[in-house]
Parts: sequence; C-alpha cells; structure tokens
Amino acid sequence: MSDPIVYGFPRSTFVNIVRLILTHKDVAYQFQDLEPVMGKPDHLALHPFDRVPILKHGDLTVYETSAIVAYVDEAFGGVSLTPKDIKARARMNQWISAVNSYYYPYMIYHVTHERLVFPELGIAPDEKVVAHALPKVETGLAVAERQLAHGKDFLLGDELSIADFYLLPSTFAFSLTAEGQSMYPKFPAFCRWRERMDNLPATQKVRAAVQRVPIEHAREWATSHRPKY
Repeated sequence: MSDPIVYGFPRSTFVNIVRLILTHKDVAYQFQDLEPVMGKPDHLALHPFDRVPILKHGDLTVYETSAIVAYVDEAFGGVSLTPKDIKARARMNQWISAVNSYYYPYMIYHVTHERLVFPELGIAPDEKVVAHALPKVETGLAVAERQLAHGKDFLLGDELSIADFYLLPSTFAFSLTAEGQSMYPKFPAFCRWRERMDNLPATQKVRAAVQRVPIEHAREWATSHRPKY
C-alpha cells in the first residue's frame, strides 16, 4: 500500500497533531498543501465541513483529527501511543476532548488568531476576544499543571501518549504570543513538560518543516467564525 497522504495547510494546529504522530512513529507520508484551494470544491470533496486535516491511505479517506490519529496509531508499527489499560485510555480520550473543547478554542481561535494570524494579514486584533479567553486559558493551564505535578513526565504518567501530541501544537502557538510568554512561567510542571516535548526528534522535525508564512485563506475567518467574546 502506498504511503498515507495528509491534506491540510502547514500552520494548522490539528494538521500538525497528525504530522507529529506520524513522524514519531516513523511513518513515511506525503503532505498535500490545500492552502490554494481551501473552501473550494477540491477541498470540500475531501472534507465537507471545510476543515483540515484529512488523511488518505489506500482506499480510505478520513477526516477529524481524533479519528485520524486513532487510525494511524493502530494501522502502523512502532511503539503504540494508546494505552492498553482501559482507565488510561479513558483519560487519554478525556484530554483529546478537552483540547478540542477548551484548549484549542481559547488558545488558538481567541488569542493566537488575534495576536498572530490576523495581524500578519493586516487585520487589527479584537482585544475583547483576547481578554475573554485569557481566564479560560489560565484555567486550562492550571488543570495541566495539576496533572503533571509530582514528577510526571507526560499527561498520563510515565508513558508518552496521543494526549501529549494532541495538546502540544496549541500550547506551542500560544507560546508565541506575549500573553503566553507572560503566563507560562506560573506553571513550572507544565513548562517542564513543554521542554520535554519540544526536545523530541519528531517535534523538531515537524517544526523545521513548517514555514511561518501568512495564512492567506484566514482573511475570511475574521467574518465567518471570529469569536463573539
């Protein structure tokens, strides 16, 4: 069977979750940049809800990041990133859901879009959107800090899992903002986890491959789905 293909745009948080896990598992894959066709028929044929990533592997095409990474971890060799213990798997899935529902929306949609993505396109940030998000981001960091306290290396304990790779890209993007740089030192266990994750070969390889150029199709986000505080 041919190598899997990851479709998306390079700076997408969720695309990079998939790329990190494929890279960590040493799975050869192709990356197809959809930036020129985002929201157009070629993209919508792959993802009818106008999002990324999408994975194609042989005759399988699947979207939604949680579904993709579960498939990747089961379909390819290497060390499994899914715990065998049923309770640990429940905790992993709880983290995946929490990133989708709490960390990503406030770190990315509310803060990094306003601080990084929109200004790169000449769009002024909405300070009310940022202000609304910051207490919620701080709550999320406090939850991660408690989870990582007492010498835990990773979110589930001693073993790296999908949960860690799921949280990493949102926290990396937020670290590029002034708010992230001010807030992170309050959470030392979380910062140690970030350093540990940043030093993984997979993290360094994926980040080196991503050029931080403006996300041109993000211009429409300012009107289509900008948060209303």
